[in-house]
Amino acid sequence: MPVHKVLVVGGGITGSVLSLALAQRGADVDLVEISPQWFGVGHGITIQGNALKALRSVGVLERVLKRAVPFDILRLRRADGGLITELPTPHTGGPDLPSTAGALRSDLQDALCDAVYAHGVQVRLGLTVEGLDQSPGHVDVTFTDGTTGRYDLVVGADGINSAMRGLIGIAERPRPVGMSIFRVVAERPPEMDCAEVYYGGPRFKAGYSPISADRCYAYLLDENLDASLIGPRASLALMRERGAGYGGTWGKVVASLPEDTAVDYRWIEAVLVDEPWHRGRTMVVGDAAHACPPLIAQGAAMCMEDAVLLGELVTGEEPLEKALDHFMSRRLPRVGMVLRNSLQLAEWEIHPGTPGADPARIMSETLESLTAAA
Repeated sequence: MPVHKVLVVGGGITGSVLSLALAQRGADVDLVEISPQWFGVGHGITIQGNALKALRSVGVLERVLKRAVPFDILRLRRADGGLITELPTPHTGGPDLPSTAGALRSDLQDALCDAVYAHGVQVRLGLTVEGLDQSPGHVDVTFTDGTTGRYDLVVGADGINSAMRGLIGIAERPRPVGMSIFRVVAERPPEMDCAEVYYGGPRFKAGYSPISADRCYAYLLDENLDASLIGPRASLALMRERGAGYGGTWGKVVASLPEDTAVDYRWIEAVLVDEPWHRGRTMVVGDAAHACPPLIAQGAAMCMEDAVLLGELVTGEEPLEKALDHFMSRRLPRVGMVLRNSLQLAEWEIHPGTPGADPARIMSETLESLTAAA
């Protein structure tokens, strides 16, 4: 195979899945994570079928589904909670998998971390890459703790604000989309059996998803508020104020939150490296190469697909350069389509009443296209 020793930079979903995909195919993998503690954040995540397929391929699906909540429909509601319609969602991972599952990010990351350790990946926390020196046959890496290493391939999976992107010479930077999101984890009401989205209220939209037997993830999409509010301990009072006017189960969930509830508030940003993501034997993948608004819930799925395919191709029979070109020919059109369609949906939500706007069609066509192999 063209690579034997690989460095993965970033221990989130993308880096963890990639490390597993590589290790399971016989590669010697080092993973470095800048945080001194390795765990997932506590809010919820929507895992669509193609992401579940990726998790199955690296051996963690069964554990994730033990705590996650699978469902095959999406309900659209008016701001007062009245039902608009109920939509079946495409099985993007194949007919034998749920179309969607809601999960706690921490549950997903815990499953990935345990599997990474079990597969013999060398994990180093509290450091990252400081310098790279490429030669035709290898990359020499200097880490922020002063140590060094030599690798056949270095992959940046360090998220939307990737430092690796600039380090290997890619200039793209994330840009604000024009909307923000409040997110909380709350007690799951008995009637909540799938994801639901509320339209027509005072903000762009509100929604929720069940993520375990007793927990749910609720969110509010809003305009960009003052940047000083951004962080994991935003004001619950502000979320309630901004979400006033949404009733039904959403209103009940938010009203029942304890006053010390952790509210995560972020501006939504997007980035697409619309050119090869590799420079010689270095590259970026996942959110470091492409990150989209969460309006089709495909962000994590696109990252996991990257990881599984890259692990497969660089441990195959093709020379590395051809393997990476093959990877790009398969990934760039697919992630580009998801990003463009997600941005189109964001534009329509920011500017309601746009002539010709048809969000249901865009969402349906996108998900149907993703039933094809990644």
